[in-house]
Amino acid sequence: MSAPPAPPVSAVLRIPGAAPPGAAHRTHRVRRVRRALAAPLLIALVAASALLAVPPREAAAEPNLVTNPGFETPGAGDMPACWSRAGWGDHDFTIGPTGDAHSGTTAMEVTLANRESGDRKALITESTECAPTVAEGAQYDLSVYYKATTPSVAITLFRHDTDLGWQYWTDVSTLPAAADWEQALVRTPVVPPGTDRISWGVSLFGDGTLVTDDYAMVPVEAPAPDPVCTGTAQECAEGAWDVLPVDNPVRSMHSVVLHNGKVLLIAGSGNDEDMFAAGTFTSAVYDPADGSYTVIPTPVDMFCAGHVQLADGRVLVMSGNRAYPAPDGSHDYQGFRDSYIFDPDTETYIRTNDMNDGHWYPSATILGNGDVLSFGGLREDSTGSVTAERWSHEHEEWLPLHRVNQTWSFWGLYPAMILMQDGRLFYSGSHVFGDGLPGTGASIHDHDANTITDVPGLRAKDERDQSASVLLPPAQDQRVLTIGGGNINTNPEANRLTDIIDLKEPSPGYRPGPPLPQGTVDLGAGPVPQTGDQGKMYVSAVLLPDGTVLETGGALHNRADPVFSASVFDPTTDTFTPVAADPEARGYHSSAFLLPDGRVMATGDNPGDGSWNHKVSVYSPPYLFQGDRPEIVSVDGNEWEYGETRAITVDRPITRAALIRPAAVTHSSDPNQRFVDLPMTVAPNGTDIDLHVTGNPNLAPPGWYMLFTVDANGVPSEAEWVRVGETDAQALAAALEAAHVHDFADDLDAEPRGPEPYRESAPVGPAADAADAERAGPADGAGDREVPESPTVGVTGCERAYGDAGVCVPAVFPESVPPTPAERCSWLRERGIEEQPLNGGGDPLGLDPDGDGVACGAGDLRVSHPRDHLHLHRH
Repeated sequence: MSAPPAPPVSAVLRIPGAAPPGAAHRTHRVRRVRRALAAPLLIALVAASALLAVPPREAAAEPNLVTNPGFETPGAGDMPACWSRAGWGDHDFTIGPTGDAHSGTTAMEVTLANRESGDRKALITESTECAPTVAEGAQYDLSVYYKATTPSVAITLFRHDTDLGWQYWTDVSTLPAAADWEQALVRTPVVPPGTDRISWGVSLFGDGTLVTDDYAMVPVEAPAPDPVCTGTAQECAEGAWDVLPVDNPVRSMHSVVLHNGKVLLIAGSGNDEDMFAAGTFTSAVYDPADGSYTVIPTPVDMFCAGHVQLADGRVLVMSGNRAYPAPDGSHDYQGFRDSYIFDPDTETYIRTNDMNDGHWYPSATILGNGDVLSFGGLREDSTGSVTAERWSHEHEEWLPLHRVNQTWSFWGLYPAMILMQDGRLFYSGSHVFGDGLPGTGASIHDHDANTITDVPGLRAKDERDQSASVLLPPAQDQRVLTIGGGNINTNPEANRLTDIIDLKEPSPGYRPGPPLPQGTVDLGAGPVPQTGDQGKMYVSAVLLPDGTVLETGGALHNRADPVFSASVFDPTTDTFTPVAADPEARGYHSSAFLLPDGRVMATGDNPGDGSWNHKVSVYSPPYLFQGDRPEIVSVDGNEWEYGETRAITVDRPITRAALIRPAAVTHSSDPNQRFVDLPMTVAPNGTDIDLHVTGNPNLAPPGWYMLFTVDANGVPSEAEWVRVGETDAQALAAALEAAHVHDFADDLDAEPRGPEPYRESAPVGPAADAADAERAGPADGAGDREVPESPTVGVTGCERAYGDAGVCVPAVFPESVPPTPAERCSWLRERGIEEQPLNGGGDPLGLDPDGDGVACGAGDLRVSHPRDHLHLHRH
């Protein structure tokens, strides 16, 4: 016979940062100062948990895996058996049994008041006796009856990793307020490898009262995969590339997938100085439906601009190229302040107000409230911009300087700034040109607090130039993968390093990932197998609808030596699988991106000789050769709000649904790319499905997304377009205020740095002398790291003493090239770079020994190595 329900905890507890038992390492992160306050409570709870008399599981119509699902069996303390108090943050709360039950005599009541942060919940005790055992790769249907005075309620899951212990897993559903008993039902994601048990509960994260009862967890009888192969064995294992018959008409290095399914390809002058001088600036819109291109009038040189998709699906394009480098070396590339919006409906550019500074190669990250933050790049005078810029979603304009927090940090060019679940930005260490900034190569920037905190572990931080970083699927996991890279200033062989960081940890740091698979490299005489530690820079990383990541393209050196390889990274196992390689070279100024039909499109390549590859490749991953595709038959509207449930109908059972933000990619960089899981409630027929939209706009910033479903064979549907989040600024602000934000990455080992003294810019390139570099060291966000010597080359890694701006004679040759004019000229000619005029800046590389003003001319070869003259002309 059940004992009468115990009353709620007798005193209102206000313990800032108190953590659940056994969970100091996962979601309920607390700062060290808070842990000391929580210790007495933790000891008491752990002791009580150890005394629990574990009851038999209560009878249920289904094989309910939850022990004591209705709280009817008392425990050793004031909590029912197999249930523990859990949560974190600063607020008043009570947690305990109540007699206001859905069935039986007992339910669980949680109250919060005066909340400043955190959540509280009753959680299945994380023990072998109480936490349900699960199978890898399986799914489970969860249900609970609840009443709540607030919609700040979420079903939260934890998993036991056999190596790492208990970990936060995910929030699967945000629940609406309910005055009377309602049943919430939701299916778990597929259980990850290495997981043997799960625990779950209902989190209350706003002031109010939550009552829960009658928990259930039952295994899903998923259909067994029925592997088929509709192509060749190689296609089914590796996928296949097709080179399209129609060339890209513009020299585009910016690719944006629009919410109408078309692709905006921005070239500007296309890194062609003659086109710049003529004022010929181009863009094109590609339509995958019929393979057509429409060339779009382009008002300014958007070559190496920044871009991001706004909440309404229009594209914000910021800065671009004001000038190419001067032959006399007086300036390098220059950025301008202009900004435009591209409207997909009219296919036109519309001028906005100007930015506060010039930004050639700026970052662009959309925030949960629809605003955009932008950092880095080159100013109008070729120096590095230290001005942070903020686009206001509410006012549709760039805010004036005094309304934007400033640390006066130079973040480099195209710094990869990824939005975290709590609104901070993670600088991954990926960038374009030069050395990694700031500090350790990776940092967390709290823009609201105006601080920067270094994050450790990124290997070879100054050789992650033109690497790729991606928020791994799903976004809820908060893990980032960084791939490859090199250094355009020193021009070593690109590396095959990969590093992974879990931003859910209290003090996250990068850990080594698996080495990048190798392919072949064309060193000038045709492709040969890569050897040693040879990897690639200029790599593209693309999120796929099955939850994996395709890496493709790249080169071994600065604008030279294309690498032909591709592989698929599986975030569930942290492994790469080599797949078919793009037959076209895809190095500098290339990009790859996901199309709504599940294929991947790749464009561009701009080697050192200034030429351009107009061929377009399309990759069909192996999942497109695995049988018929599931179909999304209907969608309950295409404008979705945060935290709500939306119904879809599919033509067959599926195992996963997700939103993928469409690409806005350039130079290996797309910090806004993300894959957001949509937990499901599945009807008995298996085809009517409710999808639960995250309640946190920082996980899915407002805008248009591709909705994919995936069946048991891993085959995705074609995408349906849905817009997530209100376009109204006040509604977005309210959604952010109500979001369930976790206490991740909140106990960082490094000390945060505040704003440095004001400075106008950071020295970059030949104009920076040693004194300037020394003064700039502490102010660039580098803390006490060693101040580098003054740069001696431009930010492009090309020696501007030779040829025009479109030609790249490397400022530093690979170590394998002997330092003689003949050998260097031979290396250049093998890569299509013939004799080049000197620009009046001397002959720093010694390529004009006969002094006739032409580098690598016939006379120069005779002066150094007569035999090499004949060899070169045979090429």
